[in-house]
Amino acid sequence: MFTPKAILVPTDFSEFSDRAVRQAVDIAEQHNAKVYLLHVVDKLQQCAIDYCIPLETMMKVQSDSEKEAAKKMQQEADKILKTKKIDLVFDVKSGTPYEEILKEQQERTADLIVIASHGRTGILKNLIGSVAERVMREAKCPVLLVR
Repeated sequence: MFTPKAILVPTDFSEFSDRAVRQAVDIAEQHNAKVYLLHVVDKLQQCAIDYCIPLETMMKVQSDSEKEAAKKMQQEADKILKTKKIDLVFDVKSGTPYEEILKEQQERTADLIVIASHGRTGILKNLIGSVAERVMREAKCPVLLVR
């Protein structure tokens, strides 16, 4: 029987991700596993088509987004740890979500990724491609997809 010891849970703070987090926490509690909660802030593009924003403005928005995400992650961790006795670590990274998730899995040697089947990307996911799909295709460990 598969017994995970390190579970990576990417979140975008959507209701779909919340379900995946709850599922991962339940699994962690049953198997005495460590949970790594991860949020990835998309890197902003300075230029789009024929318009560019000043570098300073872009850097400030990126920094503010990362700080806000870290605050939300702390709140999420506090909420979980109030009711569950698990080992929980969280991190906020910047970059392309699926790439950062896969890097984190390697760095943390997570043996399970629990990810929501849908995120906040809405209609754009049909144009760009689903993060969950890319993670499932390229992960070096089992992936539990939560609907």
